[in-house]
Amino acid sequence: MTSWEILAVFLSITYLLLAIKQNIWCWFAAFFSTLIYSILFFDASLLMDSFLNVFYLIMAIYGWYSWKYGNGLNKNEELKIISYGLFKNIKIIIYLSIISLILGYYMANYTSADFAYLDTFTTVFAIFATYMLTKKVLENWLYWVVIDFISIYIYINKGFYITAILFGLFTILACVAYRQWKKEYLSFEY
Repeated sequence: MTSWEILAVFLSITYLLLAIKQNIWCWFAAFFSTLIYSILFFDASLLMDSFLNVFYLIMAIYGWYSWKYGNGLNKNEELKIISYGLFKNIKIIIYLSIISLILGYYMANYTSADFAYLDTFTTVFAIFATYMLTKKVLENWLYWVVIDFISIYIYINKGFYITAILFGLFTILACVAYRQWKKEYLSFEY
């Protein structure tokens, strides 16, 4: 546990709380928390997690832009929550699982990565879930529940105890966010 990890946790919580409220400032907190985590995870040989956080840096910029200007022609209208539906999500899960197995095999056999398959699984799914969040896709929160829960195990085993607690909190908050976003999504349909 370092002061950098504590700062990254604080910024991560700030990011998630703001994202639940659909506040565009969430992307600034995301940018700086992921910058810190990119370095911490690289130093701990969690290579896929480090890569994932570099991706998050880019997605923080894209997320801000998407939430601010994501409605195409009507730039003044807020981006609305959408749903992919069951069948599209099943297809996504199948494709992402195949990609995870292939990349996990590579990471397990050709790198020094710890938890190669689990780390790859959480990374691949988190990449797509982050994209879903930038587009305000309702089901992104369900993906995060699974990703965050699995991440707890990885972080405990690597000694990132505060981060493991953070991901426990993330798991709970992702459930809360899903309910809140679903309520808003359903109100748009009627």
